[in-house]
Order: sequence, then structure tokens, then C-alpha cells
Amino acid sequence: MDILPDETPLFRYIEGIMREEAEKYGYGEIRTPTFENTELFVRGVGDTTDVVQKEMYTFADRDENRSISLRPEGTASVARAIIENGKCSDPMPLKYYYIISCFRHEKPQAGRSREFFQFGTEMFGSESPAADATAIALAASVLSRLGLRSVKLHLNSIGCRECRPRYREALVKHFEGERSCLCDTCRDRLAKNPLRLLDCKVEACHSIAVRAPKTVDHLCESCSSKFDMLCRSLDAMGIDYVIDPAIVRGLDYYTGAVFEFIAEGIGAQSTVCGGGRYDGLVKSLGGPELSGIGFGMGITRLILAMREAGTDKVEVVKPELYIASLGERAAVEALAISERLRRAGHTVECDIVGRSLKAQMKYANKIGARYTLIIGDSEIDAGRAQMRNMETGEQSEVELLSFTL
Repeated sequence: MDILPDETPLFRYIEGIMREEAEKYGYGEIRTPTFENTELFVRGVGDTTDVVQKEMYTFADRDENRSISLRPEGTASVARAIIENGKCSDPMPLKYYYIISCFRHEKPQAGRSREFFQFGTEMFGSESPAADATAIALAASVLSRLGLRSVKLHLNSIGCRECRPRYREALVKHFEGERSCLCDTCRDRLAKNPLRLLDCKVEACHSIAVRAPKTVDHLCESCSSKFDMLCRSLDAMGIDYVIDPAIVRGLDYYTGAVFEFIAEGIGAQSTVCGGGRYDGLVKSLGGPELSGIGFGMGITRLILAMREAGTDKVEVVKPELYIASLGERAAVEALAISERLRRAGHTVECDIVGRSLKAQMKYANKIGARYTLIIGDSEIDAGRAQMRNMETGEQSEVELLSFTL
């Protein structure tokens, strides 16, 4: 996926807001490898998930007898990193954020590409619903700063290892009665990962899922209490939400509270942020029992939502000065003045392709230079030149030796 210079200012603007907001909430940036041992994602993400079964880019390592995969998401890598680097014994909570590229072999469409860019956060070491509320508040703060007012928070709880089996039993019983109406994928999920039946987009499956038992009606006392506390915390923080039984997320490591921020008006790929709790992930990867909560935001989908909202206009950095030159001597002088001004912190361009003066002035106008300075042999000999304000047309004389902006 190519991102050209006329697009990168928007990406940098979004990434800047993400970094600022994450650091306000006490998160530090972490960077992990682009590829990992395939086993990490099989164990962490889940071998029955679509990500592992259908979407990962997996290769045999040329020099070693092992399988490696391009990362399809960031959470498993961060969990692996804190285990390998001995961070599980640090004071809790651990809070990390990242901006990475991920890879999934999916059908490209608006808001979905095989390489995509993601902002993610992970918090380890707190079982409190206050941690869930904090993660959700950070996501909401980023979306608010990006001007996305039509994004809605959808919230659910899928329970823990104690109450999930009871819900699974009720879910399987419901769908077994409609097996003949299910798509082939959902028939397979019925045995391997029945929770995924709830977010199938096939109309026949969706109509059955709407009538399915709700996870929040099958929670154990602890999960019910935590979910209630999360809702009360969000109420107190002024964060609106809807409880949506269809939110289950697609990865096996999720437990307890799960959530999505859904944007209106950007098509089928409308989830701009998704996350939840994953209390068993670190232990499943060989670490200690350590709770976790996090989310991921797809930057391309955010841009689609920003365009729909009209908040995607970002000012491109334009040169403060363009120096037009006449002749070789002036060209060398233009380079010298440009470099001196750049070292002083200014954005300056000069002719380096041998354009005529007329062509140089047209180019200066095209790139949006605020001022232009024209120098030739006579200006160099006199030590003075005329600087023109390109917006107003006003000109002023400047001393070349001491000239600054």
C-alpha cells in the first residue's frame, strides 16, 4: 500500500493525536517485529479463528526449521514482549501503545486492505473495571479529537472461563435447531467457535443470531458485577454507549468486557475501533496470570470516517521562501542562503533543475511559497535583493549577508 506525500500529512496528523492522547493517559510507545513465530499467533489469537485459519501470511524460515508469520494484529506480540523482557514483575499496570502495519489475506475493499495501519493500546495488570473504562476513555478521546461525532460505542460482556461454558451450551442449543439454515462457515463454527456465530454477516445467519441468547443474561456474579461497574464508570465519565449483544470480537483471547466504536456512513467496514479484555492471554503464552485490556484502531477506516465527517483537511507544510536564481554564480549563492536559513529552522527551496526565471516563479507559486527572493550577478555584487510577498505582491529590499526570515 503506497502512501504518497499528498496523503502523508493526514496520516502524520492522526498519528500525532494518537501519540499525544496515549501519553496523556500514561501509555508508553512499544515497537515489536513485523514478523513473529507462527506459533505465537496460533496460541495467542486462536487456531480456530479466521485470522489464523484463512488470513495470515505464513512462511517457512529459509535459515531455520521454523514457521514465521507477518503480524495480523499487535496484542499477541506485545504480550510476548513483556514476557521475554521480564516486564511481568514490574509495578502494575503496564501500559503500552503502538502504531504498526499489520497484514491479513482478505478481499480488498473500502476500509480493508491486505496491509493496514493500526493504532493499538495494551494495559496489563489490572482486573478492575476502572482499567476498562480508562482504555475506552482513551479511544473516545482520540476519536473526539479527530472530529468524529457520529461514532457510537457498542458494549458487551462475553464472560469469563466460569460463565462462558454455560453460555456456549445455550448458544449451541439455539443454533443447532437452525443448523440447516446456517452458511457452511457457521456450521463449522458451531463445533469449533460458536461465539463467532453472533457476528456472521450472512443474512440468514444474522437473523438467527438476533434471536440468540444474550451473553449478559448468562454472566456469573463476578462478571455481572464488573460489567455493571464498567457501565456506571462510563456514565460518570460522560461517555455514551449502547449495550450490544452482537459484539463478541473475532479473536479467541477475549474475555469479559468487549467493545467497538462504530462509524455511520462509511460502508460495510464501519468499525473504527475494537477491543476488550484478555485476562488469559499472557498465561497462555507462558507468562504469569496477568489480566489485560486493550484496543486497536484502523487508521484507513478512521480516514474514511473523517472524510465522511469533513474533518480530513490538514494543512500541508509549504515553503516559507523560494529563492529564484539567474546564472551559475547565483545558483551557488542560492544554495548557500537556503542552507543557512534551513539550519535556522526555516523551510526553504531553490532552483536545482535549471529552470528559466519565468518557470521558477510559476513553480514557486505552485508549491505555495510565502515569499520569493530573486538573485543574479547584480544582486550578489550589490549584496542586496528584492523579496516578494507572493500573496500581496509587496516587495522589500533585504541584505543578502545578514538576511533571515
